[in-house]
Amino acid sequence: MSGFIGKEQHSIDEKGRLMIPARFRKRLVDLAESPKKVATLYVMKAVDGSLELYEPEVWAEKEKSLSALSDFNPDERMLKTLMYESLDSVEMDRQGRIALPRDFMQHAAIAKEVVVIGANVKMILWSPEKLSRVLRDNASRFQVLAGRYF
Repeated sequence: MSGFIGKEQHSIDEKGRLMIPARFRKRLVDLAESPKKVATLYVMKAVDGSLELYEPEVWAEKEKSLSALSDFNPDERMLKTLMYESLDSVEMDRQGRIALPRDFMQHAAIAKEVVVIGANVKMILWSPEKLSRVLRDNASRFQVLAGRYF
């Protein structure tokens, strides 16, 4: 099954809820099959000022790596602290909305609008202004980065 691909702009409602784009919702849960089941997503503050949304199965792989880190190694313990401080879980309601935590929205400077980018195994959430600035500031790097990794 292919991952999340594409980009859409959506509004955040007055309660801080984001409607997950329909084409991405299809991957998350079939609500008609189990009306009482809700999809849980993991949301993480990214260091670049965006938010990342992960399906439980994808996050479980990352969780294995984190669990393998030692609490007795100061660097590994700090990484765990930093990762878990930046992580929360959100549930998708029957209308396909998730309520983003207020401090996560502040981290990403998301207020009324959000750009949702499908990035294969995750969705990346950006404020439209911040994304425009990042793309503008890094446009000249695309060819170099693509040449290095492809």
